[in-house]
Amino acid sequence: MIANRGEIALRINRACQELGVRTVAVFSEPDRESLNVRRADEAFCVGPGRAARSYLNIPNIISTALVTGCDAVHPGYGFLAENARFAEICADHGLTFIGPKPAVIAAMGDKATAKRLMREAGVPTTPGTDVLESAAEAVEAAETIGYPVLLKATAGGGGKGMRAVEHPHEMEHAFASATAEAEASFKDGRVYMEKLIRGPRHIEVQVLGDEYGELVHLGERDCSMQKPSHQKLVEEAPAAHLPQSLRERLHEVAVRACKHVRYTNAGTLEFLIAGDELYFMEMNTRIQVEHPVTESVYEIDLVKEQIRIAAGEPLGYGQRDLVQRGHAIECRINAEDPRNGFAPQAGTLAEVVFPGGPGIRVDTHVCAGATISPYYDSMIAKIVAYGDTRDVAIARMERALRETTILGVATTIDLCAALLGTPEFREGRYDITFLPSFLPAYAGAAAV
Repeated sequence: MIANRGEIALRINRACQELGVRTVAVFSEPDRESLNVRRADEAFCVGPGRAARSYLNIPNIISTALVTGCDAVHPGYGFLAENARFAEICADHGLTFIGPKPAVIAAMGDKATAKRLMREAGVPTTPGTDVLESAAEAVEAAETIGYPVLLKATAGGGGKGMRAVEHPHEMEHAFASATAEAEASFKDGRVYMEKLIRGPRHIEVQVLGDEYGELVHLGERDCSMQKPSHQKLVEEAPAAHLPQSLRERLHEVAVRACKHVRYTNAGTLEFLIAGDELYFMEMNTRIQVEHPVTESVYEIDLVKEQIRIAAGEPLGYGQRDLVQRGHAIECRINAEDPRNGFAPQAGTLAEVVFPGGPGIRVDTHVCAGATISPYYDSMIAKIVAYGDTRDVAIARMERALRETTILGVATTIDLCAALLGTPEFREGRYDITFLPSFLPAYAGAAAV
């Protein structure tokens, strides 16, 4: 069963087809005509539009898996992908959850617990706290850590439940809004605090581990091109201008961290890098949106590897067998208006033309006539460009974006093209503050 929707559901379905595995798709009423639903061997509606009544409806999903005779469930990313209780329920009903063990999901999904485990493993972490009970406690902690600080949801992701605090008088409002957003997004309003690192790069490391103790990394991805909400827009692998000694230390730390928690299946460790220092930020115990750039430079299908590992197969290779070649860049094409605070767009796509040609991959679930629903994430597609060098990958991505046409909603196509044309991106010298600082000029140029 593919317990998800959109492009990742179609991506999983394709991997299953190549492995000769039959699939069952679940869908909500608005997604009835989606490509992932059409491509699956069987498909069943599990509820209306709102995710709480469909893609987060565990009883409906489990019962559908049992009725259709499924023996495994792939959760994709988002929704139930990092829900330890869902993984436990799958096991209780004889269903293999394609991901790590429930206890590991729970431990690494709770950001405060994860940082404690990383400190035990000797992994550098940003100065911070455990769960905070009140704004007053947060003020006291911030005085010890030193401003600026960052409030973060313990169950967070995608920038939700995150607030930067520069001064003590901002804490009460920031604490209230962070906890409220965390509760609304994850049904868990707990937050913790960490030191806010100025202008870091956001670098993550992909790992794979089997049930027999073999664990490897598949290099790093630079995910520093982020919206003001901390959601990623452009990713690349490998990271440009990363000193080799720091790169090797990053990989070594990631593997050590995963071995400490006995990690299995696919996962990603996220780090902040400032100068020569690296700090563990969080771990995502699932496949990532940006996994195609890693697949491109390692020539490996991560979703197939997830399925093989879950089926009890050994990796069959070690770190020395993995060779990285070339460079890959991914642009997220979202139904959003970048000139209006990235406001989500809903509507029918009147025309859809995606690019092709050498080195171009497109992961999408839409075609002309598709409806973009207001209920879910706004991502329409991921365009991935690969080249022997970074310059070739950039040139191919620029060409691919020019070839792409999506009519009916505002999108991030033009913004991605503008970002690729900046000297900062060309030179690979940007951090997480770049995109927010670039937006005023981008919006101003459009107004003129």
